[in-house]
Order: sequence, then C-alpha cells, then structure tokens
Amino acid sequence: MRRLRYIPEGGALVEVTCRTVHSRFLLRPGLALNDIVVGVLARAQRKYPIRCCFFVFASNHFHLLLDVDDAQQLASFMRFLNSNLARELGRLVGWRDKIWARRYQAIVVSGEESAQIDRLRYGLSHGVKEGLVEKASEWPGVHCVRALVDGEAVEGTWFDRTQEYAARRRGEDFDRLRYATTEVLTLSPLPCWKDLPEETRKRLIAELVVEIETEAAARREQSGSQVLGVEAVLGQQPLDHPRRSKKSPAPLFHAATKAVRRELYEAYGWFVAAYREAAEKLRDGDRTVTFPLGSFPPALPFAAG
Repeated sequence: MRRLRYIPEGGALVEVTCRTVHSRFLLRPGLALNDIVVGVLARAQRKYPIRCCFFVFASNHFHLLLDVDDAQQLASFMRFLNSNLARELGRLVGWRDKIWARRYQAIVVSGEESAQIDRLRYGLSHGVKEGLVEKASEWPGVHCVRALVDGEAVEGTWFDRTQEYAARRRGEDFDRLRYATTEVLTLSPLPCWKDLPEETRKRLIAELVVEIETEAAARREQSGSQVLGVEAVLGQQPLDHPRRSKKSPAPLFHAATKAVRRELYEAYGWFVAAYREAAEKLRDGDRTVTFPLGSFPPALPFAAG
C-alpha cells in the first residue's frame, strides 16, 4: 500500500529516489544519454520551478535532493521528469516495456543541518561507495559533484519530439538537432546552507568528497579489492541487471534526532487521520468534505448506470 504523499506546511527538503524496472542498467552512462538526462531534468525545472540541491544518476536508479514548496509541485515536476525520461530511454536502448519499477519515492529530510548534510554526503558517495570508481568526479554518468565543487555549468539538450513528429508528417528531412534546445539546470544550496557564501559551500562539499574517497580507499586497501573502473561501467549492457539488488525498508523521514523525528511522525499521523476521516465522509456521499491542505483527494466513486 502506498503511503500518502506528504510535505510539511511551508515546504521541505526531500530526497527522491527512483529505480528502473528489474534494476536493469537502462540508465547506463553514455554521452547521448547523459546529455538527454540533463536536458530533461533542466526542462522540468524550467516548467515547474523547483530548487534542486543535488542529483546523481547511477546505471539503474537516481537520487535527487529537492527543496519543494508542496506535494503538488513535487508531483508535477516528477511526472514530467519520469515520463519524458522513460520515452527517451526507451528510444535509446530499444526497450518497449515500462522503465520505472514503481512511482518515485520521496522522503522528507528534517530542517536539521546534520540531517541535510548526511543526505548530501550519501548522494555524493555514489559511484565511490559501490567500488565503481575511485573518485566521485570520475563517474561517467550524470553527477553534480563537478558543478558543486568547481562551479561547472550543468547543460543538456531538450529534444522537442512533438515538432519532430510534425516535421516527419510533413515529409521534412531534418538533422538530429533541428528541433533541439540547450537547457541549463540551476543548482540551489541546501536550505541549511542558504545563508553561507558560495565559496564556503564549495569548500564544505569538497571536504565531504575527500572524506568519502579517503574512507573508500581505506576499505579497498583492507579488503584487497579494486574498483570496477570507468571502462567496465561503460561496457555494461542496458538490459542487464545486478545479481543482487539492495532492498530494505525506506524510512518515512530523515532526521538527526529522535525528538525531531517524533515531531515529524506526529504531524504525519494527524495528516493521515484527517485524510482518512475526509475520505470516509466522501464515501458516505458528502461531496462538500474538506481534505487536509497539501493532500490529493481520492477520485469520486464509480456511478453505475
């Protein structure tokens, strides 16, 4: 059973995760795919102005840290992102079935600085913690570490498939970039760092990256293992999948202290109770019922003829 989508009043930082069907490597890095992924991500941000603090795309899943206003903004952004990515991925790899295993998972991160930094650190470690590359900047896929540390621009290409289709219907012969535009993604600081100077934020993130890479190197030295390497990552087949996939229950919230976690759970509990009460009244025929703010009311019941 899906949890009710919930964003605390006033907005929150949210960690979004989405995995490919069967954990297949449909997001395997490549120049064409990387360009399209960033283009779609940036286009989604332009249509639904959301504050993106972090992003990384592994071969079979992706993570985003988004500072959102409410659940509707997040849903609209993710609907555009996942639907367009699915069509583009299917076109690139020749996969005609569904792309995503299920709806994206969104976990609210508390306003505590330590909680937000912990989730950023977790995202930055992708590629390194799995033993795929030695340094985060070596990941050949879409990763914002270079933008966060060095200020590198995040640009991709958006292909207007509607215009392409219309051109084909007209019998027009056009090149690949005829109906393409460059999209630029804007990165925002973590809410807890929004008042810090940009150079200070870059230094703090660079320190996190060094910690991650140093710890990974120590683990490899202790175990005698080696990284898989960029060449091997790029050599993976998109329809392959890992022998084992990590499966563990996701927390409802990310918080640093028990007190804050309890507050978030209590607020969510009141939200769920109010929603269920309103849904029950709606089932009983009360069409004037009011649902809690920030919720998605259920569809009306089927009317038999």
